[in-house]
Amino acid sequence: MDQKLREEDVARLLANPSADARAEIAGKIASQHPALSTAQRKLAEDIFRLMVKDAEERVRQALARQLKENPLVPHDVALSLARDVDAVALPMLQFSEVLTDEDLIEIVRSQSPDKQVAVASRAHVSAGVADALVETHNETVVAKLVSNEGAELTEATLQRVVDEFGASEAVGTPLVARSALPVTVAERLMAKVSENLRDVLAARRDLSPETVANLLIQAREMAVLGLADADTDVAKLVDHLYRNGRLTPSIILRAVCMGDMTFFELALAKLARIKLENARTLIHDAGKRGFEALFDKAGMPKAFFRAMRAAIDVSYEMEYDGGPNDRERFSRRMIERILTQYGDLGVEFENDDLEYLLARMNQLPATMLNDE
Repeated sequence: MDQKLREEDVARLLANPSADARAEIAGKIASQHPALSTAQRKLAEDIFRLMVKDAEERVRQALARQLKENPLVPHDVALSLARDVDAVALPMLQFSEVLTDEDLIEIVRSQSPDKQVAVASRAHVSAGVADALVETHNETVVAKLVSNEGAELTEATLQRVVDEFGASEAVGTPLVARSALPVTVAERLMAKVSENLRDVLAARRDLSPETVANLLIQAREMAVLGLADADTDVAKLVDHLYRNGRLTPSIILRAVCMGDMTFFELALAKLARIKLENARTLIHDAGKRGFEALFDKAGMPKAFFRAMRAAIDVSYEMEYDGGPNDRERFSRRMIERILTQYGDLGVEFENDDLEYLLARMNQLPATMLNDE
């Protein structure tokens, strides 16, 4: 079809042509708009303003299809089309850069779910617009938003998503796949999934409530310790766990047994409420009294003292070499040393599985360990 607008096209338009002809002419004018002279563009825009009020939906659709990616379209025309019925509005809402955040937020708050999904699909979604989309409480809309790597999702916004949709596979799957998911959000998502899984497992008659709780704690803590890579992420994760009551003795011991000394140091500093530098000095005190004082100040269970002391000593003797299974070898050496330490106290362990050791250490009487 010839896209060039001719004088006879204008004549047909003025003569009140059929809806099909009006739609064809609308498309022609809109497609030429960026290349027109200033005077011609002004005339075209006046025609647009008439066409956005056209009674025929197909005319407005043709206009929207051609104008959706036009950066020069007048704001009032773009907004009129964006507020139109879905068939007209969706292309504008998804693609038009002429629409402001204020426009988009107003439309998200007042218009249909399909329009909300279109906004969530934009190449760039600002933090303010993203918040408005989350506030729709619509699972489909939020799923589309979190799957959009161009959406600015703040940590607080992501936390709200997890709190409301943590049980939703439609939201959870793309959320986990996001390229930059804060460790605090990932941990909260794990906790939420764990809560939902607890209800499922609790319904099983072959598992005691204690067994269910232990299984969930083990799985979650192991997964959490694999979240943080950089030291800054570890610090944020430790702070998050502390504020949410999940910085437990078991996750701290689990961390040090896996060779994660950074997590261990940050965790004890947080629990003892002292600076990290001071905690490190006490942990690595050659006289070993410093760590004992820190351990007590952090409120750690006495049954864990020997294990943590052994873990610190092993950390001096062995480092990751980057070879295959180095974490497993480190952990195995750590558990061997722990077994030796508790064997000196006359404590018998039936196996050397870390989960078993943790469970047994929690059962040891504090009086047995007071004569360090």
